Amino acid sequence: MGPSSILQPGATAPEFALKATPDQRLALSDFRGKPVVLAFYPADWSPVCSDQMAVYSEIIDEFRAHGAQLLGISCDGVWCHLAFARDRKLSFPLLSDFEPKGDVARKYGCYDDAEGVSGRALFVVDGEGRIAWSDLAPMGVNPGADGILAALGDLGRSSSRPRPQQGDRS
Repeated sequence: MGPSSILQPGATAPEFALKATPDQRLALSDFRGKPVVLAFYPADWSPVCSDQMAVYSEIIDEFRAHGAQLLGISCDGVWCHLAFARDRKLSFPLLSDFEPKGDVARKYGCYDDAEGVSGRALFVVDGEGRIAWSDLAPMGVNPGADGILAALGDLGRSSSRPRPQQGDRS
């Protein structure tokens, strides 16, 4: 799994519906019309993942200012996610890519077969369901939020530009 293996900007983001709680699923298509940030990560409770998710929770208002929905995704089970989110006071859904294990991570090109976990990959999906930005960080590195926020800013600028009308020569 190298940086070139993850889905690149311009690709259509694969649809999914994963459990956010034992009896609730969230689908990518539930958020059509607004940007979605997908934060794939290896494991609840690991030090780097805990730090990464805490950063996102602290700046969740910056994501919301861009109209974006943040979703954390790992192969951990839903009960593990609920305990982790409660302990870390996370203010966004964690989705369980548990059964079949890593299925969604594989579709996004970020499943690590050697480790049996999702890689630390980030995707910004635009309101039409296309990947606008993606990044794969080394397992031991917290990628932070700068790249995500820059991509959301670019999306905001491009969506506020007037679109050429049909028949325009501009």
